[in-house]
Amino acid sequence: MERKEVSFETGSLTVEEVEAVLNTLPVDLTFVDSSDTVRYFSRSKERIFPRTKAVIGRKVQQCHPQKSLHVVNRILEEFKNGSRDVAEFWINHHGRLVYIRYFAVRDGQGKYLGCLEVTQDITDLKKIEGEKRLL
Repeated sequence: MERKEVSFETGSLTVEEVEAVLNTLPVDLTFVDSSDTVRYFSRSKERIFPRTKAVIGRKVQQCHPQKSLHVVNRILEEFKNGSRDVAEFWINHHGRLVYIRYFAVRDGQGKYLGCLEVTQDITDLKKIEGEKRLL
């Protein structure tokens, strides 16, 4: 059996390991390429906003409500022209506090490659106080 590896500057992982790592993170990830096309989403155990494989290949604008489309387009335009790198929102969703962040993804020369959406349920994180140490 052939091990397909992906090499990075700081090491390498098999394709299976990369996918498992991305699905293990306690966040939902969605990547939209530089032409606004949905290319990938993670399948974390407790995904906040359900996704089906049908979104792959769609324009991201088709995945958002019409009333927020102007905001989506403005963020993407600002990412593309380099005037912005991050956009953050938080909403109450089914009694949970959901933190939604969009990041411009750029190569080493600053060229825009796409947008990464990171969604996380932070309800329990907001309750943390003091310290909890390993030892």
